[in-house]
Amino acid sequence: MLIGSPGSGKSTVGEALARRIGADLLCTDTEIEKRAGKPVGDIFVEEGEPHFRALEREIVAEALRSWEGVIAVGGGSVLDEDTRADLADHHVVYLQVEFGEAAKRVGMDVARPLLSGNPRTKLRKLLDERLPVYEGLATVTVATTGYHPEEIVDEIVPTLDNAGKAEQ
Repeated sequence: MLIGSPGSGKSTVGEALARRIGADLLCTDTEIEKRAGKPVGDIFVEEGEPHFRALEREIVAEALRSWEGVIAVGGGSVLDEDTRADLADHHVVYLQVEFGEAAKRVGMDVARPLLSGNPRTKLRKLLDERLPVYEGLATVTVATTGYHPEEIVDEIVPTLDNAGKAEQ
């Protein structure tokens, strides 16, 4: 299970990790878009954040029960109390990114509705709010700032030996 803020590299590192260990990747935001038939940003605008969070909760819970590969969850999914409780029994890798790097990676991405308007200010606020949650859930923390995805995977793979590959 990969967690982290927007721009931490969950999808990119998730793809590299899945390739390395011969597993599949489930990116919960991608799965939400697939099931809803529209982009995350459209879900937020048309149906609101509570609807999006309900879809997200359902998909994360389902993935934790049955997915045997790598799971990369949306940055806000860990704010759900039930999701946090579910994660207690799983190997959780927190991809830590410095604010400046996250801001650079996220840029003016319109697909990130929670960052619309003033992305840097909103990203700072999200990071400040979520950092304690990410740190509290993490089985292991891996820095991503300044590292290539393969180098990050090099740090994650040894931690899987202790956790079991099915619990990523």
